[in-house]
Amino acid sequence: MPVGSASWSFTEDDFAAITESLNRFLYESNARCALLVDRSGQLVATVGEQPKFDPTAFATLTAADFSANDQLAKLIGESDFNSLFHQGEKESMYLADVARRVILVVLFDNRTTLGLVRLKMKQTVEELTQLFHAVFARPTAAQGGARKCAVDQGDKGAVLSTKAPVWLDQLAHVFSTHTIMVERTG
Repeated sequence: MPVGSASWSFTEDDFAAITESLNRFLYESNARCALLVDRSGQLVATVGEQPKFDPTAFATLTAADFSANDQLAKLIGESDFNSLFHQGEKESMYLADVARRVILVVLFDNRTTLGLVRLKMKQTVEELTQLFHAVFARPTAAQGGARKCAVDQGDKGAVLSTKAPVWLDQLAHVFSTHTIMVERTG
């Protein structure tokens, strides 16, 4: 499957499985926060402690960082780097490719170790890759599939809903030019 961001969407069950996997990872690794970002820079989900920065800008920069490192890998003869690590004085982040179309970003501090994060992240990436391959294999609603869901960005991160809130039309308009399809469900 090529790197990129063709249109895709996921069901409420998909989202529940994704967030369950991420919550388990955070518990087992003692990391602070996990964000899923698609390769075009759109934030897909946030689990754990809410970031104290603009997650939209962060998602865009994360995708650019991963893309730049893919190019660096090619320059030295590698096909890609499927994980990146950035260490700060107090905060660190570990990024990993999921299914060649999504990036898992984990933020952690001195409450855990890089070794534990890497160990638990490997298992989580494998699990999420299977989940996302299933999502990508299904036809989208635009292709005649029944893939309808609503996304609610609340205080706890992205939450899927089967209700159609008033603001969904505006949100669908914002996402209509991006990779994640958002459609009214009610």
